[in-house]
Amino acid sequence: MRSYGQYCSIARALDVVGDRWTLLIARELLLQGPCRFTDLKRGLPGIAPNLLSTRLKELEEAGLITREDAPPPIATVLYTLSETGTALEPVLKALGLWGLRFMTEERPDDAFQARWLAYAPEWFTTDADPDAPPAVIQLVAADEAAVVELRDGQVRTRLGRATEPDLLLEGPPRAVLGLINGLIDLERATSIGLTATGRTDLLTRLRPDDQDRGRTRDASRA
Repeated sequence: MRSYGQYCSIARALDVVGDRWTLLIARELLLQGPCRFTDLKRGLPGIAPNLLSTRLKELEEAGLITREDAPPPIATVLYTLSETGTALEPVLKALGLWGLRFMTEERPDDAFQARWLAYAPEWFTTDADPDAPPAVIQLVAADEAAVVELRDGQVRTRLGRATEPDLLLEGPPRAVLGLINGLIDLERATSIGLTATGRTDLLTRLRPDDQDRGRTRDASRA
């Protein structure tokens, strides 16, 4: 493992997780739970199989992941985050929240998956009206679908479609995620392709965790 050779906790952390793809492997293991190699490969579009194998070996040697042989019918190796690896969750959440300011541009060659649509509301928003009745918001972007459930003051998400959502938000990822995460308002989201059907008042319950209003204003003008 390459090292910065510095007696500094930030440098030591980057010695372990600073290589390309490493934190995204941790992201997938957090979102998916125990994974087969093929599950991880599918969740990391663009990574070469030999590079993924190398990164997994490095993470195992560093104590961030464990591997075990799963019994039939799976009958394959499963990779799981260790306690040390799971401790990266708040780091990834903070990094993702900071990275929202760079999400104003949707590049045509960017891959997009339902898991990434699903985790953003749960990680980056809170319910601004915890005493309100339960509500369901359906998100659809780039043919990927996720459900946001507001209940008991909690924001919970899952993959798939709801039977009768209170609000349906459908459009390009930039419009759907931009609106949900407070980067843009409904008018701006509609202008770049969003279709909103149902109770748009529910959007006021999704309050961004990041209260940097300057970031939101800058993003909405993009």
